Amino acid sequence: METDTTHSADPATDPAPATASVGSAESRQLQHQFRERFESLLPTIQKEWPEVARHTLEATRGSFDHVVEVISRQSGLTSAGVKQRLTDLIHVTGEQAGHVVDTLRPLEEQLEHLLDELNTTLRPRIEKPVRERPLMAIGIAAGVGLLVGLLLSSGRRSA
Repeated sequence: METDTTHSADPATDPAPATASVGSAESRQLQHQFRERFESLLPTIQKEWPEVARHTLEATRGSFDHVVEVISRQSGLTSAGVKQRLTDLIHVTGEQAGHVVDTLRPLEEQLEHLLDELNTTLRPRIEKPVRERPLMAIGIAAGVGLLVGLLLSSGRRSA
């Protein structure tokens, strides 16, 4: 009697389960990314498939598989084609978000630098008079608060 050595029953040595788990891990990650970006992807999805109503897409609650099913049913496209296009949209928006973050990072650093500079230069100028004359500082703050309150309340009445 011969034993079949071409197929291993041991999951640790069988390459098929490892490949399947990698694919499902990527699929879970893709579905997670889709669910996170669903609201921001809605306008793009609607441009791509205008025949699908927004409320129908919203009813899917960001489920990747349900969105694929709805779009393929209403557009007549295959599920595989819809999945591929949605995957492309997810990757494109992810890249765009990365570019925005890269663009904002220098501005954030510049703002932090300016705030640190203001803290070191302006703070002593404000603290010294307040410590020397606390009652006058409280009076000025109350007066400014009163003026702002009057301005805001008069703005509401005229609107």
